[in-house]
This record gives sequence, structure tokens and C-alpha cells, in this order.
Amino acid sequence: MAKRVRGSSNRPGQRARLQRRPPTSRPTSSSSTGSPSLSLTAAEEARAAELEAQILASERAADTNAAQARERSRRPVESSVRVRSGSIAERASHEYDYVLRDVRRIAVIGGSMIALLLGLWVVLQATGVGRI
Repeated sequence: MAKRVRGSSNRPGQRARLQRRPPTSRPTSSSSTGSPSLSLTAAEEARAAELEAQILASERAADTNAAQARERSRRPVESSVRVRSGSIAERASHEYDYVLRDVRRIAVIGGSMIALLLGLWVVLQATGVGRI
């Protein structure tokens, strides 16, 4: 048995079909007899050639600009450490900064805790607190 469908026959998220009409033919240019001409005039051909030359010139300029931009991006950036492009060291070089900072903090906190414990032990030994 077929599934019943309420409302429109299209699925959710889809638009209804467009009702299209056949294109109407319009003459682009007419000669003195009234029939359309399928050939281009010399002026139209010259204009088309001029437009094509302009488009090619702008494409060449865009290609040249893109090539120059690629060359600028390929130039190496001067830095204190030279590493191979794409290496793990290059990708991790920014991580080394905060890792080094974190290790220093850990060393300072650990060293101060050890110094505090040693100082407390000396005070307790000198005063005799905790001896039986």
C-alpha cells in the first residue's frame, strides 16, 4: 500500500518545480527586409577583437601579479633559527616558548617548596619541638 502524503508532493527542504515557458524568439538585428541577420558586421567584429585583447591583457596582468605574490611569499623570513620548511621543529617552535616558561615556573615553585621544608626542619631541630 502506498504511503499517503498531505499537502504538496515535494519533500521537506525542496522547492516546488518551476513552471518554465518556452523562450520567445526576438530578432537581434534586422536588415531592410525585416529578416534577422546571423552574421556580424565589421564594426562588431572589431569591437569583439578589442574586447578579447583587453581581457587577455588583464588576464596576463593578473597572472604576473599572482606570480610576483608567490615569489614574495617564497622568500625566507630572516630569523635567529633557520629550520627546514615543514619540519616538526618549525611547527613546534612557537610551543617551545611557553613550554620553557612552564618548566621555569615548575622549577621555581619546586625549589621554593624544598627550601621551605629544609628551613622548617632546621627550625624544628633547633627548637627541639616534636622530640620526646
